[in-house]
Amino acid sequence: MTTVGITTLAPLPLRGTAEHIADRLITAIALGEFVPGQRLPPERELAQMLAVGRASVREALHRLAGAGYVEIIRGRNGGAYVRRSWAPGSAATVRRTLVPNWSQFEQLLDLRTLVEGLIARTAADRYTDEDVRPIRDALIAYQRAQDREESRAADQALHSAIAGATRNPFLANLSGEIRSQVSLGFQAEPYSAQLRETALEQHAQLVDAVLERRSGEAEQIAAGHFGLTERALRELMERARAEEPSS
Repeated sequence: MTTVGITTLAPLPLRGTAEHIADRLITAIALGEFVPGQRLPPERELAQMLAVGRASVREALHRLAGAGYVEIIRGRNGGAYVRRSWAPGSAATVRRTLVPNWSQFEQLLDLRTLVEGLIARTAADRYTDEDVRPIRDALIAYQRAQDREESRAADQALHSAIAGATRNPFLANLSGEIRSQVSLGFQAEPYSAQLRETALEQHAQLVDAVLERRSGEAEQIAAGHFGLTERALRELMERARAEEPSS
């Protein structure tokens, strides 16, 4: 099947790849895609997400460990665990990662609002009985999630189920591609206790609107819901710019 592609962020260059991966990880941590206490995805998974070599990912993780962002633990339950979300060099890293692409981010966020609203509206119009169970199960999984990783998986499952209910695989592919681009390649949304509380309410409202075939309302709820990520990105950019040294 042909997928819909979007080129928003420049590909990670071959030279200095580890530095670019580290910058993206630090920015993603500052955004709340990964939170203190959470284990980062394994090296192999990170390499697949960013289409880079595992050696570069390993070097990037050691850079983060050296800067105190993560702790690398060996053994059966080992991995790279996030220890802090912000450090003295975070603002400069965020600016270096986001500023060169900010105008494209603006366009991408606008596209996301339009696409996710269309997906919710179309799902409400087209879903069949076989779509109901996956949507409801994903909502319940999100409501029962105990940590960031469980919430991330359930959130992605819910929106994938709604996108699948459109019966248009191109819309589903486009939704996933936008998520990847917005999240710097990590397929994760910002997370905090406050964001989760808001998402809990919005998810329930969205599912009700879709399954009750209130298509216009579903579109509005989806647009507002995905605005949470946009708001988090803008707040992060403002924080990074506020800490920029005066010239």
